[in-house]
Amino acid sequence: MVVAAVACAWAWQLQEQMKQTGAELEAYETRIADLEARLSDTDEGMSQNAAVQAAKIRELDSEVRKLWDNVWKKSKERLGTLEAASKSHGSKIAANEKALGSLKSRVDSAAGDLAKLKNVSGDLSRLMSSAKSNQAEVERVADTLNRINLDLAKLNRQVKSNEEGLRATDAFRRQVLASINDLEAAVRVLQISSP
Repeated sequence: MVVAAVACAWAWQLQEQMKQTGAELEAYETRIADLEARLSDTDEGMSQNAAVQAAKIRELDSEVRKLWDNVWKKSKERLGTLEAASKSHGSKIAANEKALGSLKSRVDSAAGDLAKLKNVSGDLSRLMSSAKSNQAEVERVADTLNRINLDLAKLNRQVKSNEEGLRATDAFRRQVLASINDLEAAVRVLQISSP
């Protein structure tokens, strides 16, 4: 009975961890989709240096996709491992229950089954440490995405600064052309009026 209770508690804990991992994956999917939407919005406002900016955006999009693929691949592998471990441990627990039912009179056998449960407890602690390392890895991915957002903001500021510089240069060019036209008109007037 004790083995069955511990096994049920362990199975419930595994299911909760799988649900939590699934919820975290959905949150990251939403966040990455938001970042991809931001990347596509920045493309609409760029009229100068469109080819250069498009290449940079494609590169950033490629990096985001690589990060997403990496996180998804690792999370999928870990979920598969957890599910396989859960099935494996479920069969082990069923075998332990049968052994306890047929060998109640043997105290030594019960002690051996308790040792097996200690091994399962070690597996659980290893799974918990693995889940913690997964969380740290996901936080590193989130930090990378934040750096990408900062880089995009810098690019937007640089594009705006370049547009202002182009406008100032264009205004100066028009002013110089007007001055040249005035000088050419004055030269023509002087040429016509001189005998």
